[in-house]
Amino acid sequence: MPFTRYFAAIGSLLWAAAPVACLLTGWCVAVAEEVIAPAVESDSAAATSISQWIDQLGSAQFAQREAATRSLIEVGPAAIEPLIQSINRGDLEVTSRAIEIMRHVLASNDADAVAHAQNCLELLAEGSNIPVARLAECTLDFHLRGMSEAARKRLEMLGAVIVEGFLSTGQRGLQVLLNNAWHGGIDDLRLLARVRGVLQLGVHGVQLDDASLAMLGRMRSVERIELYGTGASDKAVALLAEKLPAARIDFRKGGKLGVGGQPMIGPCLITHVQDGSAAAKAGIRLGDIVVAIDGEAVDDFEALTTKVGRHGPGEAVQIDLDRNTPGSDDKRISCSVQLDGW
Repeated sequence: MPFTRYFAAIGSLLWAAAPVACLLTGWCVAVAEEVIAPAVESDSAAATSISQWIDQLGSAQFAQREAATRSLIEVGPAAIEPLIQSINRGDLEVTSRAIEIMRHVLASNDADAVAHAQNCLELLAEGSNIPVARLAECTLDFHLRGMSEAARKRLEMLGAVIVEGFLSTGQRGLQVLLNNAWHGGIDDLRLLARVRGVLQLGVHGVQLDDASLAMLGRMRSVERIELYGTGASDKAVALLAEKLPAARIDFRKGGKLGVGGQPMIGPCLITHVQDGSAAAKAGIRLGDIVVAIDGEAVDDFEALTTKVGRHGPGEAVQIDLDRNTPGSDDKRISCSVQLDGW
């Protein structure tokens, strides 16, 4: 066959096949649209259903609230974010059911979903809405009951000093200290709330922002918290005290004198002077009695620590004290002390 006729025949075949190819292409596109469209519609429908069920959590009808709760439990992780938004609406019925649904997520085998739900509940527990914080804390408490030992080991690995035994109050429990050996991050502070039996917490020289103090507010069993040189704000400490009304919070801005005495017993008798401390450098001695600091009377050692705690490292204070020297009369001494830091 001549080449001209050969190419002409091929061209005719292609021209004849073009409508079929177009038809097939159109059919494939149509099939693809049919496959994709239901998935999009399904996601949209699911989001709509979740929204409707969340609205029904606050229904006046008990049966409707129960049905909506069961439906959201079945949905699982996909409902977490919408549930968090619903909690912020302020309806306690909706809030309690939303947190209950998240408890079921915590019990699932989906590690990512569990971590997400736990993080959301921790943020709620650290919030300023006390009723919501209590509900979230109870749910976390149930979930974290078996995680105490792992949290303790992690804290110790990050530099926390944890001592177990009978404390000064006569109770048996744990004392946790975070000092300059601590190298954990802010989020690691959440581990403190997971450790059972912590009665005393000391944070010495570790910087804490407002969010960090909010995390400490979940330590419901703690009886005493020492905040020395943390840089925490007065407002954040006040909120912490509101969350933990039974705990005694010793808040000091970081100034350190370096002396010891007998708490709650007057007068303010110095029973120990730390070597190389600010007090030692200023000439304060064992047996001195502090009577005033910056012109304010000091009745006992507790008052001294409180007044020193108002100052930061490097600040100077004026201390008046009585000194009893054997063979001579008592004399009043005044000295300027530049405070150390914790």
